[in-house]
Amino acid sequence: MPDWLLAAARDVAGRKEISLAELVRRGLEYMVAVSPPSLANEDEWSLPESYALGSRDVFAEPNWRQELHTERLQAAEARDLYGSGSES
Repeated sequence: MPDWLLAAARDVAGRKEISLAELVRRGLEYMVAVSPPSLANEDEWSLPESYALGSRDVFAEPNWRQELHTERLQAAEARDLYGSGSES
């Protein structure tokens, strides 16, 4: 441990009126609590397979701003997803 870190830790422990060992224990408990658990077998993990999202470039259309929410560009969600309401 670098001297500056040890001195800073002793200063913190003194201000909190706890021992350096207690400060280190609390620090380790904190790091364990906020760190994600490790995977059981990290060597076997790999990225999931990708799936095709389509190759159509909606923004290549010259009027993409006007047609973005139309069925022609297939960028709009179906109206029935929004529940009942008045159609305009």
